[in-house]
Amino acid sequence: MGLMSSLSNAVSGLRTNQDAISVLSRNVSNAGTPGYHRQSLNIVDYNTENSSYARTVGVNRAFSQSLQTYYNRQVSDTSASNVMTRYLSKLDGVLGKPGSAGSLDTLVGSLKNSLHALATSPDDYSTRADVVSHAQTFANRLNELSTTVQGLRKDTETQIQSNVTTANAMLNSLDEVNKRMLDLGMTDTARASLMDQRDRLVAGLAEIIDVQADYRPDGSVALMTRSGVGLLDNGPSSFNFVTAGALSPTTQASIDPELNKVGILTLTTPSGLTIDLVKQGVLGGGELAALVELRDKTLVETQNQLDEIAASVASVFSTITTEGTPVTQQATQASGFVADISHLKSGNDILFRYSENGEEQRVRVVNSTVDEDYVDASGQRVVSFNFGSPPDAAQVASTLQSRFSFLQISGTDGNLQILDDGPEGTRDITALTTRGTATGMQQGELAFSLFTDGAKPYSGSTEYKPGQIVGFASRITINADVLSDNRLLVQYDLESPLGDASRPEYVLKQLQGMSFVSGTTAASNYGRHQLNGSLEQIVGQVLNFQGSTIGNAQRVSDHRQLTLDTISEQMDADYGVDMDEEMARLTQLQSTYAANARVMSVVQELLDTLMQAV
Repeated sequence: MGLMSSLSNAVSGLRTNQDAISVLSRNVSNAGTPGYHRQSLNIVDYNTENSSYARTVGVNRAFSQSLQTYYNRQVSDTSASNVMTRYLSKLDGVLGKPGSAGSLDTLVGSLKNSLHALATSPDDYSTRADVVSHAQTFANRLNELSTTVQGLRKDTETQIQSNVTTANAMLNSLDEVNKRMLDLGMTDTARASLMDQRDRLVAGLAEIIDVQADYRPDGSVALMTRSGVGLLDNGPSSFNFVTAGALSPTTQASIDPELNKVGILTLTTPSGLTIDLVKQGVLGGGELAALVELRDKTLVETQNQLDEIAASVASVFSTITTEGTPVTQQATQASGFVADISHLKSGNDILFRYSENGEEQRVRVVNSTVDEDYVDASGQRVVSFNFGSPPDAAQVASTLQSRFSFLQISGTDGNLQILDDGPEGTRDITALTTRGTATGMQQGELAFSLFTDGAKPYSGSTEYKPGQIVGFASRITINADVLSDNRLLVQYDLESPLGDASRPEYVLKQLQGMSFVSGTTAASNYGRHQLNGSLEQIVGQVLNFQGSTIGNAQRVSDHRQLTLDTISEQMDADYGVDMDEEMARLTQLQSTYAANARVMSVVQELLDTLMQAV
């Protein structure tokens, strides 16, 4: 090998060494920088007839497409869980733990205890005032919880709007990155930095919506959702959100545009196609999916449960429960019961039981504008239809006869009669009860409307959509007449003395024995947690359900965060900068630099000697 070849080799070595130091310095300066991928120099050895030398042909960037894909998916799932946990934790803080001061079960217990005291001392003013105070505290608490739930729903829309703005900015930035990737004159260093920016943007977008990334050989990326809707390819798609403004219990989501009362989230593709992301079920992860689920399902379910509690406590006080009168038809010896239904309003019901071959069957007949026939969570058959106003006993009997052809049902003069199939039959009518709503305070009825819907008695009416129960927890209040005169807690007519405990005893009996089942229609029950039992049992079931929901959300969030942390650790190992390795490489580069410099120094000395010898 000649001197010039040795000199050429040493120079190429120094150039390669300098490039390697530049890459190393970038690695060291970006150690710990989120989204930075470790770089390494791609060195190729060239051999010729007279010499060999090294040359750099670009920068390699640490990257694994499978690992990056898995990471993006886990980011979406973890972000969704974190949002769900954050909102439910706020709700948990407001609901309180069972048995704590201010929790619904504690307030129901306090109201019940005050009623027991009233039954013992109905003529004591302070005892009556205590009942009113506990009732008002309970109503105020339901109002407060309802306001909190709707506030959280409104907050989800605010966050959706913020995420839409952020997502659009990220998609536009990614589109710019894709365009810059097509620049063939870009240096490898600049391209590697641009890829880091690309991956950070994709991960940021994955926090908002579930994404699938197609990383192309030229460094550009195409994005779509898991359901296959394109987000970025030949240009970016654009998110749009039209907020509904203030939300209330009656403003709910619907696939019917005319019935939908919440904000609309759409995506417009570069070709101009607009997709309703919620209606089409596109969202499969990320913060947007969690926020929409909270707004349209989770928090709506919480409001529904609060409404069920409000309806139950109002019904305990206002329901006129009347047992039917036993009757036997002389000609056929068929037996059963007859009851007056003329006072039943929309939302009121008729209960009857019959045994069939020794097995008891329970039926609830509801005065409703919605025709239904289904079995509720308690195993009771529910039949609903319009009784008329006032109820037409003959029409009610005719409708029931068509549903229960094996019984003898008739109606006249406001009375409904239900008989079995006779002494030779296999069915026996065992009970018939009507449940109406008291409208007055001193009309001789023990029931009275302590809790009202604004100024109106609560009956569960369905005359107007979406039904009286929807949002009742936000409107429930104490009857103004009772607030001005607490003697009405005891005096059920103008003649009854203050020492008569009949009314509080009646309410206590209702509180103990009256049973409720959530939901007013089969459609409204679909996908909902069914409540069933007395007022105290329903309150307990709501608190247990909410606690379980929050606990499950936290466990899912913890599990997904742990998985994400594991993937992140793997990415750090594959992509991150190891300072020990870099320092070892720096030492190696110092040695190679010194060796190449020594070669150049020796060649220089030899050339000087040759020149002197000439």
